[in-house]
Amino acid sequence: MNICVCIKQVPDTNRIKIDPVTNTLVRKGVPSIINPFDTYAVEMAAKLKEEYGGKVVVISMGPAQASKALRVCLSVGADEAYLISDRAFGGSDTLATGYILAGAIKKIEELEDLKFDLIFCGKQAIDGDTAQVGPQIAEQLGLAQATYALDVSCTDDHAIVKREVDGGYDTVLVQTPAVVTVVHTDQMPRYATYSTRCEAKKKQVHVLSSAELSELDLAQCGLSGSPTRVVNTYTPSVQKLGIMIEGSSTTELVDKLVGILDDKRLL
Repeated sequence: MNICVCIKQVPDTNRIKIDPVTNTLVRKGVPSIINPFDTYAVEMAAKLKEEYGGKVVVISMGPAQASKALRVCLSVGADEAYLISDRAFGGSDTLATGYILAGAIKKIEELEDLKFDLIFCGKQAIDGDTAQVGPQIAEQLGLAQATYALDVSCTDDHAIVKREVDGGYDTVLVQTPAVVTVVHTDQMPRYATYSTRCEAKKKQVHVLSSAELSELDLAQCGLSGSPTRVVNTYTPSVQKLGIMIEGSSTTELVDKLVGILDDKRLL
């Protein structure tokens, strides 16, 4: 059972503030973390490896600092880590990101001399909340997909996926290889120990640039390959529209309220 897990390093949204003058994110002093949904995907992959054997490979697209997030994954069950990093990939929207990651997954299969049975992603990243990259990877690779997974078990050539839906869950059978996006599950992500952290520091984080991913069409990467982009961000203005009604008795307050509603023709 070979599993690829796509993770993203994101700013901790609990610590983010908006500059009221420029309406931009204040990133200074804001720590970067692994996207929380992705940590559950890594845990799910690690559990499946323990049950069925195989290898777990984590990948991330981003700047050099994203290698720290990959090392955390190596300390909690991943076997290999790949960082997809190149200036040509900067500014990619979800469509371009899905295209690049799909190309990277095919290249990693070649480098690792294996085929992935499952490709896991968190259901969405907390900095964008689009939930688009996982399905776009599936489309690029021509694979089946199952979203909002709570649990996954496997047969010889199928994955049985318990999916979160409104009011409960449903169960689907998916032909493997397949892409699965993962939600918060009952199985909490494991913590790294001192020994696993030490082992992770010894492992190499392989870096793939556009030179190694030569089959990619760079016109479909970065800003030039992104049909969408963030033009502006702003903080909604808060307006107090309520009316304070004052009076010495309940009867007086009710009479005033009825009068206001009557004047606005709401009665």
